[in-house]
Amino acid sequence: MKHLIIYAHPNAQSVNHHLKETAAAAIRNAGHEVEVRDLYALGFDPVLSLEDMQGQMTGQHKKSIAEEQAYLNWADAVTFIYPIWWTGMPAIMKGYIDRVMTYGFAYRYDKGVQKGLLKGKTAYIFNTHGKSHEEYQSIGMDKALKLTSDTGIYTYCGFEVKQHLFFDRADKTNAEIIAGWAKEVAGAYAETPSLQGTAHLETAACAIV
Repeated sequence: MKHLIIYAHPNAQSVNHHLKETAAAAIRNAGHEVEVRDLYALGFDPVLSLEDMQGQMTGQHKKSIAEEQAYLNWADAVTFIYPIWWTGMPAIMKGYIDRVMTYGFAYRYDKGVQKGLLKGKTAYIFNTHGKSHEEYQSIGMDKALKLTSDTGIYTYCGFEVKQHLFFDRADKTNAEIIAGWAKEVAGAYAETPSLQGTAHLETAACAIV
């Protein structure tokens, strides 16, 4: 299988970075192909411009956007890894969605009926956040986060969401907790038998979510 990881966090010492490394190792160790698109390392421009909007209407995209779309076309499965900041995804990830997963590429309308164009691909989403699960559940934020991302973006574009894992209190974690999260990340791919139990995550302390 061909796996694509879309990753957004600026700090190589973050929990998110370790989750990304875990996912990539699990996939590679099982003999599958994996490509990682580290949006911060790439210097991805998240700003949707007027030129972008005009290009979306004609299907004429900038070279950098066409390249990202080619990666999505190539992949059988896509993993999105990013922290929850201000109850949403980082601006650079939102900008990726705005600029890359465009009308005519990721979705379209046929006689007023919305159609996801990335159908046949699976999605895995791993998020960290500072609040506890209990705090988010008490105000309904847990459901809101899944609704706005899974329903509003990923399934809208045709992905079948296989797993969406939230790791809470990520700014107050320790090595033991991180090791447990590593097992969860590896286990998320367990539907592919050769991926199960193949990942290892370094348990160094990660102070930055």
